[in-house]
Amino acid sequence: MIKVAHASGLRTLTNASQRLALLYLHRHVLRCMSDPRPIGVFDSGIGGLTVVKALCDLLPTENIFYLGDTARVPYGSKSASTVERYSIEMTDMLLGEDVKAVVIACNSASAVALPKLEETLPVPVVGVIKPGAQAAVAATRNRHVGVIGTRATIKSGAYERELGALNPSIRISVRACPLLVPLIEEGWINDELTDRAIARYLGPLTHDGIDTLVLGCTHYPLVADAICRFLAGKVKLVDSAHNCAKAVEQLLNRQSLQAPRDHQGRLQVALTDAPDTFLGVARRTLQLEIGEVQLREVLNPAKV
Repeated sequence: MIKVAHASGLRTLTNASQRLALLYLHRHVLRCMSDPRPIGVFDSGIGGLTVVKALCDLLPTENIFYLGDTARVPYGSKSASTVERYSIEMTDMLLGEDVKAVVIACNSASAVALPKLEETLPVPVVGVIKPGAQAAVAATRNRHVGVIGTRATIKSGAYERELGALNPSIRISVRACPLLVPLIEEGWINDELTDRAIARYLGPLTHDGIDTLVLGCTHYPLVADAICRFLAGKVKLVDSAHNCAKAVEQLLNRQSLQAPRDHQGRLQVALTDAPDTFLGVARRTLQLEIGEVQLREVLNPAKV
């Protein structure tokens, strides 16, 4: 027998009532330790759906609200101050959806806006760069890591700083690959032209002797097979999307923000401009169940 507090004093429970009380207590504790609010994810466009796919696979009970800034894509060619301003506007919109955490599914935004967002947002924030750098440090054997990304990401030096902070003895080779995103968004996932671009970009890195390559753009996992064909098993790939999802899982566990275990997660997608053909490419390639896409107006649309 056990005793529980009651308005009229301590009350002794019978076996049957004891089991009911314990069941109630268990459910109450689980509710207190869970959070059904969605995880907010934003990207400059639709490439961040690779992060969403990784989150859905790893955390099937979590609700996810994805916001793609298709009205102002790409961020990779914008100035740092503009990317930071856009990122603040995107996260303001996510906070309006009552999200419990924000995931920056954009390397360009993670590179320049993460410190500001960590300082100002009332919810925890996860970017894609630190998890990718950590995975690369763990994977490399000859301590020579390559990084490919957009011009903005590479110009920011964010991966070099993160990798250097984790292991100052690591040698880092970087390469901007500005043609890959347009090729991917055109749907040329398995195409000779894409293969040739990959060979042109990655040739100097493999010649330098890298043994690990970080995919520093969330579009790039869509052509991971083509990259692997070129590397022929000689270089280990680090997928920033997959490692970002693992970082989100650790955050939710650490801060007791997990959704209830019996919950079936739901994905909602909103864009700041009408979707183009790339949404169909992402649907097919990632095999994501994307329902009706919502449209949201941004405060400062891109000037034509």
